[in-house]
Amino acid sequence: MSSITLSPAPSLAAKPWQQLWLDDYACDMPSTVPYPRVPLSELLERAARRTPDVAGCTLYGQSMTFAEMAEQARRLAHSLADMGARPGKHVGVLLPNIPEYLIALQAIWLTGATALQLSPLMVAEEVGHWLEATGCPIVVTLDLLAPAVMGALKHGPLEHVILTSLARRMAMWRGMLYRIERLRRNGYLRMPHDLHRHRFSDLLEASPLEKSVEVSPREDVAVLAPTGGTTASPKAVMLTHRNLVSNALQLRNWCGGDDGVESLLGVLPFFHAYGLTVSMLTGWAKCSTIHLYPRFETRAVLELIETERPEIVPAVPAMLSALNHQMRDKPHDLSFIRFVISGASALESGVRTEFEKHGIGAIVEGYGLTEASPVTHANPSGAANRPGSIGRPLPDTEARLVDPDSGVEVEDGRVGELVVRGPQIMKGYFNNPMATEAVLKDGWLFTGDMARRDTEGYYYLVDRKRDIIKTSGFLVFPAEVEEVLRGYPDVAEAAVVGVPDHERGEVVKAMIVPRGDAKLDLGALESYCKLHLGKQKRPRQIEIVRELPKNFLGKVLRRKLRESPPSSNGNGHK
Repeated sequence: MSSITLSPAPSLAAKPWQQLWLDDYACDMPSTVPYPRVPLSELLERAARRTPDVAGCTLYGQSMTFAEMAEQARRLAHSLADMGARPGKHVGVLLPNIPEYLIALQAIWLTGATALQLSPLMVAEEVGHWLEATGCPIVVTLDLLAPAVMGALKHGPLEHVILTSLARRMAMWRGMLYRIERLRRNGYLRMPHDLHRHRFSDLLEASPLEKSVEVSPREDVAVLAPTGGTTASPKAVMLTHRNLVSNALQLRNWCGGDDGVESLLGVLPFFHAYGLTVSMLTGWAKCSTIHLYPRFETRAVLELIETERPEIVPAVPAMLSALNHQMRDKPHDLSFIRFVISGASALESGVRTEFEKHGIGAIVEGYGLTEASPVTHANPSGAANRPGSIGRPLPDTEARLVDPDSGVEVEDGRVGELVVRGPQIMKGYFNNPMATEAVLKDGWLFTGDMARRDTEGYYYLVDRKRDIIKTSGFLVFPAEVEEVLRGYPDVAEAAVVGVPDHERGEVVKAMIVPRGDAKLDLGALESYCKLHLGKQKRPRQIEIVRELPKNFLGKVLRRKLRESPPSSNGNGHK
């Protein structure tokens, strides 16, 4: 990234387009939000004081009130403190979306320690890397995930592993199958406990921590969120108590509605900033019940939605597409959903249209990234909702579009790099000042995303800066080509990358997943591209593949496509 220093930003009121979106906020949506100087743990403590008997979460039809969650968190905090959890220390969390996750995070924050978010998708090598890099002495994990952690007890900083289980929360027959799987993976039927391995339930027998440890909300890190494993320059984002409290309160005000009366779906993984903030922390800020499910399973999640009837459903496009497919056999009434929040990747218009047929209030697209806690932009949920747009900045969030080379602000309608500033912007990358300086300049976060803004202040993502293809002096945005390719009847999925070419610098390469059993006619597809794409945008290479590499949120990983092509059906074209 070029070394760029932005000129000081003028006040929001001085920018006509910024005044536009401020003036257009709903009557119950403030243009600025007061942010109390409190630790992140105050969100649950406040919910327990205001709505003690409201269900804080549910799982498999069982519920736990806010008061019960807060009490168990204080008991666990006492046990964690006895193990050495305190400010400056890291406590790893390797769990699916279960009540113990919420309790563990709250307990960590009560001790003043930092939660190290570990993904259940990580292999043991990746987990060990982050435990070693952060000097993490304690990990809270699920028994079925424990093999990824146990090896680290033999060497390195890890001293204590806290084990919990889903067996007793399940129906009897499912619990039996769960225990058999535990025996297969771990070699034991009953969870062990000794000086280094502890049962989560046993630690809740401690007396409650009387007083939470004092922290500096602006400076102290509440969450350390790794952005990768042991390859591809992994970094860990440092999110402070102020960052996460601010984003939760911004979203609470954006959601509207009364506190303590609505519920949210809690299926998006909490180890990712999207699920953590939009589902969990916003739920606490709104005193709302969070309906949990350990992982996304289409049929089970649809049944959960229809049974618990959440008014707010945070989702990703892949999740909505899967639910659409599940609901095609019979009509479903989802009119109890006030709005669906869609993020993490672009939402195809066909997926949106099909899901809206089930009576939901609205599908609202937004934008964020882990470095921003994560949300910076969102559409209004009412008539001002603009499909295809990521909406407007949240309260107290400034956004600009700049030329990536000169740093000069671009005009409306032109494409520039999106840079943002607000109370939710990260402190930096853990132990990586060079990476921090590359993206944080004068308080502005350079997102690496290219976008444009219309005359009404709505933003539209175009592509990642690093994914732009430079061919024969032209700039080609892969997302634009992919959208055209997906419009071809026999194409189910498409991904576009640039590949080196000695004459043009790069050429456009498309990887296509056919729809069903369709036999793609590459000549016909090429003719289709000639009708809808300029010459420089047309794929010079087309490869038919079985599937595209994706992350856990369903987003195609173009980096992996550039590094190593996916499995092919052997049908290619150049």
